[in-house]
Amino acid sequence: MSDLNELKVSGKLADNERIKGESNFLRGTIAEDLNDGLTGGFTSDNFQLIRFHGMYQQDDRDIRAERAKQKLEPLQTMMLRARMPGGVITPQQWLGIDKFAEENTMFGSIRLTTRQTFQFHGVLKRNLKLMHQTLDAMGIDSIATAGDVNRNVLCTSNPVESELHAEAYAWATKISEHLLPRTKAYAEIWLNGEKHLSTEEPILGSTYLPRKFKTTVVIPPHNDIDVHANDLNFVAIADNGKLVGFNVLVGGGLAMTHGDTATYPRKADDFGFIPVEHTLAFAEAVVTTQRDLGNRVNRKNAKTKYTLERVGVDVFKAEVEKRAGVKFEPSRPYEFTERGDRFGWVKGIDGKWHLTLFIENGRILDFPNKPLKTGMAKIAAIHQGDFRMTANQNLVVAGVPEAQKNEIEQLAVSHGLMDSSVSEQRQSSMACVALPTCPLAMAEAERMLPEFVTDIEGMLAKHGIAEESIITRVTGCPNGCGRAMLAEVGLVGKGPNKYNFYLGGNHNGTRIPRMYRENISDTEIKAELDSLIGRWSKERDGSERFGDFVIRAGVVRPVIDSARDFHDNS
Repeated sequence: MSDLNELKVSGKLADNERIKGESNFLRGTIAEDLNDGLTGGFTSDNFQLIRFHGMYQQDDRDIRAERAKQKLEPLQTMMLRARMPGGVITPQQWLGIDKFAEENTMFGSIRLTTRQTFQFHGVLKRNLKLMHQTLDAMGIDSIATAGDVNRNVLCTSNPVESELHAEAYAWATKISEHLLPRTKAYAEIWLNGEKHLSTEEPILGSTYLPRKFKTTVVIPPHNDIDVHANDLNFVAIADNGKLVGFNVLVGGGLAMTHGDTATYPRKADDFGFIPVEHTLAFAEAVVTTQRDLGNRVNRKNAKTKYTLERVGVDVFKAEVEKRAGVKFEPSRPYEFTERGDRFGWVKGIDGKWHLTLFIENGRILDFPNKPLKTGMAKIAAIHQGDFRMTANQNLVVAGVPEAQKNEIEQLAVSHGLMDSSVSEQRQSSMACVALPTCPLAMAEAERMLPEFVTDIEGMLAKHGIAEESIITRVTGCPNGCGRAMLAEVGLVGKGPNKYNFYLGGNHNGTRIPRMYRENISDTEIKAELDSLIGRWSKERDGSERFGDFVIRAGVVRPVIDSARDFHDNS
């Protein structure tokens, strides 16, 4: 037995491995299911396989019980997540997705996500082919935005250093393309493409990856994509404004399972520096090493972070170097000093202007007295640059010439897309979708966050620090979509109006918070926060951030090594 085989996990494979192995390279019987008019959903293995095509099956849980009383199946619809490396989208593409959302989804909204892309919610099965073909005509697809593959590749939305951003964005796109599945199943099923017998997946393998895999390209000092939430991160190293290579960070991830101490969020390890010309080789090497060593027996321990803990960082790194054919150089110095998005206007080195719009929870819809969707369509109709979706659910109108700046600003203000009354606290808060559509949600997130933030704003004002903010994130379950495990205040859904309450993340996103209170209501959380914010206002050390204060004051201990101490609340 080779050393590599000795490092693999033995035992009965998880059923997802059977599903992938029997899927005929992700085809399954999806095409047959599409023609089944007796159900609005997908059956058997296809429920899982459509995820590899960028879709999740959902139903409206608000009306599930009522439909059951009427002896109806749940109202099954699909959520689609597009593949948009780096979050860049043209105005013409925006108008196309706006039109489709308006005419062919149940909710009419466009949802910007923490994966720097957009989602459609509430698409009926009969409209799925139309959706994929509409997107394809615009140059957009949803290949590999879900499932056990490399997901949408994130890239810092840097509108100022445009030349460096262009280089980094180009690599994000190349990495995304290089790591895509080779199967033609997507084109065959959704685009009526010619059938090709897929016989190999040289990078992902015939059963694909053990679990989802997330990749980013980040430009310091801006950690706007939260590197420690991802399996593989390329930290751009520049010399005189030109990209020369990357520090490679491996093994970050935030998901966990309630009650399972063998699961935990984890920061990524810095493996070292690589020259830019070796980027794809190292990306492939990390992915194939995780493909071969990842846990295919227990999906709860299948992510890259657990592989590193099980086999050892040095062993994993040595295998990556062997496969890449190049050794890592010592890491180059860098520092993260910023994290969120830069709101309002900034001027780039190319002389063009860039406007970052705050989109609460990423939900673009026409609300009463706040017609965001109409406003974005009007801006798209005249904008000559591009849009950049951020990993914080916001949107950048990029590349605006001086002559057009006032016109775009007037449209943004008149449609509620620019609002000077929005606090820094609200801009620093984020939630996942959760109820009513996410099947994994245990508690509210998107729908509870606005009022929760209003209450925090009141506490800050009450204690005389209204100008301050606390990075606050809420997720409806412990899967990590809202990145609460990198927040100063993180709420993780445990049940109806019950959350685990975490404290102690830091401003630049390099520290995991620790659980402060378990399974408590939002009312109890707000009472605790009020007291802690009061202490912070009186006891803080200069301009000390809230997350640093609760560590220094001993409210919670810092998480140093997640595998050893994340669950230690003694």
